[in-house]
Amino acid sequence: MEEKLQVALVQSEVVWENPDANFEHFSQQLDKISKAADLILLPEMFTTGFTMHPEKIGNEYGGLTLDWMRQKAIEKKAALAGSLPFYENGSHANRLFFVLPDGNYYQYDKRHTFTLAGEDKVYKAGAERLIVSYKGFKICPMICYDLRFPVWARNTVDYDVLFYVANWPKPRIAAWDTLLKARAIENMAYCIGLNRVGTDETGLEYPGHSAVYDGLGEQLVFSMDAETRYATLHKEHLETIRKQLRFLEDRDQFTLST
Repeated sequence: MEEKLQVALVQSEVVWENPDANFEHFSQQLDKISKAADLILLPEMFTTGFTMHPEKIGNEYGGLTLDWMRQKAIEKKAALAGSLPFYENGSHANRLFFVLPDGNYYQYDKRHTFTLAGEDKVYKAGAERLIVSYKGFKICPMICYDLRFPVWARNTVDYDVLFYVANWPKPRIAAWDTLLKARAIENMAYCIGLNRVGTDETGLEYPGHSAVYDGLGEQLVFSMDAETRYATLHKEHLETIRKQLRFLEDRDQFTLST
């Protein structure tokens, strides 16, 4: 049987610093998913928006959001991934949870905190990449600003899918479009970017531009609207292009230190 991964990209607005309203909103969005999905992607900080004041929200909402994600993953019989402000051991992290359909989960803390907005002063940076094996695919999740740093994403472990969840604003959207495609080509992997839409309380506008690229940089999905889009990823396609074009075999060998 062919190995494939069906992905739903929930490109949506986010209610500012209001987890309860976002639980309700994204529950409705998940209920509207109209196609079979193995993996559902939600935006960066999908319960709060890109806030630099997590203390206003309440430290308990990290655990409550994880509980909500686990419940929804079980209900939808699909993996669910998105990031949120998470308080632990005296500090906050911009933490992505990759929740499996049985409720078990993996986590990744954003490595590159966005200094332009002061994220580095509020959220502790992560130090380790995450690779999740799921449905026959090796998946590497990352968050927003990580996209600008190709060394961190370099495909040294033969992953199949690289994805970014984001709050990427309109003034720099050309970089988002360009870098997503570049990450796909240089890593010979599917690359997915899931951005939000709408305007937040700081006045920043988010235009979407969620997209999916294959390992040769061909665009499979692109959206600027508040909607859920779908993509089917094929393992055989990746294996074929990697056998025909052995570019990854010529990659530089290096190790990362933090």
